[in-house]
Amino acid sequence: METNAASAETVEVRRASEVEHFDVLIVGAGISGIGGAYHLSTQCPGKRFLVLEAQDDFGGTWHTHRYPGIRSDSDLYTFGYRFKPWTGAPIATAAEIRKYMGEVIEENDLARHIRYGHRISAASWSGEDRRWTIEATRAADGAQVRFSASFLWMCQGYYRHDAGYVPQWPGMERFGGRIVHPQAWPEDLALEGKRVVVIGSGATAATLLPAIAGACAHVTMLQRSPTYFMTGRNANELADTLRELEIPEEWIHEIVRRKILKDQAKLARRAFEEPEALARELIAGVRAHLPADFDVERHFTPRYQPWRQRIAFVPDGDLFRAVREGKASVVTDEIEAFTEAGIRLKSGATLEADVVVAATGFDLSVLGDISVTIDGRPLDFGDTVTWHGTMFTGVPNMAWVFGYFRASWTLRADLISDFVCRLLRHMDERHATRVTPTLRPAEAGMPLKPWFDLDNFNPGYVLRGAHLMPRQGDRLPWRHTQDYWTDRGDLPAADLNDGSLAFD
Repeated sequence: METNAASAETVEVRRASEVEHFDVLIVGAGISGIGGAYHLSTQCPGKRFLVLEAQDDFGGTWHTHRYPGIRSDSDLYTFGYRFKPWTGAPIATAAEIRKYMGEVIEENDLARHIRYGHRISAASWSGEDRRWTIEATRAADGAQVRFSASFLWMCQGYYRHDAGYVPQWPGMERFGGRIVHPQAWPEDLALEGKRVVVIGSGATAATLLPAIAGACAHVTMLQRSPTYFMTGRNANELADTLRELEIPEEWIHEIVRRKILKDQAKLARRAFEEPEALARELIAGVRAHLPADFDVERHFTPRYQPWRQRIAFVPDGDLFRAVREGKASVVTDEIEAFTEAGIRLKSGATLEADVVVAATGFDLSVLGDISVTIDGRPLDFGDTVTWHGTMFTGVPNMAWVFGYFRASWTLRADLISDFVCRLLRHMDERHATRVTPTLRPAEAGMPLKPWFDLDNFNPGYVLRGAHLMPRQGDRLPWRHTQDYWTDRGDLPAADLNDGSLAFD
């Protein structure tokens, strides 16, 4: 027995020291990574690929976030993949989204390509070897493992999964209750009979509040300033009608998807062309769900124009119903300090609390906080210029999925998947082993702008992390528009031979 154990241990040590090579290595098994794996398997069936995931299962955001009521704030006809019909309610729970993703994995035999519990710490490019070397820690045994890949596809998302963003308010250490962040919801947190304060006014707070309103003594949403909300039934009448007509689900998915995208484009256009009228309509929709004497002007009338931050969808008005029924309250004020029993506000008022939930957002994560080197030189991502918001100057054989703020993330993930597969096929046709975005001589003095248009979209996490991100130019292909209706024409038509991509 001792001999067999020693032999098995030797084999495991040898495996840990081996460097497995793949044509493509995908970082992350969330919505982008699973979609990328599907597209690779169908559009580039000859490629050998691997998906590395730090967590113990697939799902990304939908696996990380486990707070009560967790649900999408995008409709699943556009947040779902274009290749797999969505058949449920437009706004879905995390469990329903993970079930859908699990079906994609099972139906397309993707599980054999995924390795969970592998946290990547470093990725280094060797120009001599024409490959990436990826170093990771395997959670099962703590072993340091290495992989190599000809192409690195970053699908790890855009925020830190390990911990959310919590401002440091004075007196937090004195508070006698519990302070939690939705991103790390404690399994042992009991809310029965507790007074809960949820700090924040975005989609997370709007989801959490109605979910716990009936389970605790009372819940208060404490916000510094209001957010725009859109209300409506958690149903799609067009989809329901088409199902009554027994239209195939594949057709329903595509028809409804196109209708929603057209409506979203109209909404985005109105946000810039007639923002005051749109604001009035959104606020009127909220007012219709609240008592006549509720102070909508103070608590649900934002200081900014629509779409400068994301508009959160409230299905069936459940947030406002909780307020109307007296199970929840809204307070618009600023925190002066925590006390032993709650929160003292700058107005002088005090909110007593047993539990405080800091629904205060997250921190941007640049390339998954992985240490990246190019031929031994550390990569400063902020010094690069983006190519169509997907690849970056001086960074060979790498693509990054960064989705949309005003449309479903998956729309861009699908577009980038098509592009990466097209690029890989093009490289094979040219017998190229390296591709690097490179500014052409005429673009050497091109004016550069931030990755985000901060006048256009400026939530807290963007303002805190903008300096870490790449820059963009003032012309194609160096722009990052954050606009699906532009990208869906520009990215598929991008000329791979115009000299902006250097092939070797």
